[in-house]
Amino acid sequence: MSEITSNYQKYHTHISSKHKWFDLKLNEVWRYKDLIWLFTKRTFVVTYKQTVLGPAWLFINPILTSLIYTFVFGGIAGMSTDGIPQIIFYLTSTAIWTFFASCVNNNATTFTLNASVFGKVYFPRLTTPISNILSSIIQFGIQFLLVLGVLIFFVCTGEVHPNWWAFSLIPVVLLHLGMMGMGFGIIVSSLTTKYRDLTVLITFGVQLWMYATPIVYPLSQLGDGTFKTLLMINPVTIPVEIFRYAVLGQGTINYVFLAMSWVFTIIVIVFGIMVFNKVERTFMDTV
Repeated sequence: MSEITSNYQKYHTHISSKHKWFDLKLNEVWRYKDLIWLFTKRTFVVTYKQTVLGPAWLFINPILTSLIYTFVFGGIAGMSTDGIPQIIFYLTSTAIWTFFASCVNNNATTFTLNASVFGKVYFPRLTTPISNILSSIIQFGIQFLLVLGVLIFFVCTGEVHPNWWAFSLIPVVLLHLGMMGMGFGIIVSSLTTKYRDLTVLITFGVQLWMYATPIVYPLSQLGDGTFKTLLMINPVTIPVEIFRYAVLGQGTINYVFLAMSWVFTIIVIVFGIMVFNKVERTFMDTV
């Protein structure tokens, strides 16, 4: 009898619509890690299914974007890249920004895109945004191979001198930006269950956010005035600069603003998960 009771307690799951604000249920999410991987695989496959070039777009998009940036910002506008060849500068910047933007945009539609699944079967809803982050990491990894290929060429020509030891910081940068992007994304997703036009607003907002981040220009070109300080308050700025410091050997790292960025990220991800878990109880009534 005791053995039956023990097995019952082991496999029994109690599902309730009542959630406390700080009940994040992270242990439950961990038990569904296999489902997270399945969602990650699904997201990656569906993105490039029934396309002519398939995953080749992961190389084509950053190349075309970098060429356009080189022509517009480097050629027409004449923006400096601190002596770094323009193509590798923009290619590196595009790779890290695309990762962050995809983390925000993909999670901003979590409830609306998955309503049909969420309404039929129970599983921890956080598995979906986490899988979106993992899918973005896979895409970044593929694009980073392109960056490395071009980087090696410029290293051989002596035009770029990476800080190889700082490559160990790149996973930390991805964790940092992934958490921040997921936090923003799920907050927007929770709001779009009632206000659908926020989906359009977030797409436009992310584009504006890019120009408020040193993506198409180096932070060192802004001098030491108030404008530079305002850009460094942007929580994405320092992670981007750390990434460029590792890959290109040049970047502005300020530990005070880095600490501020991490505090901001932790607040956003915790608040986002709290709101996400609260909204999931009733979103089927409004989505």
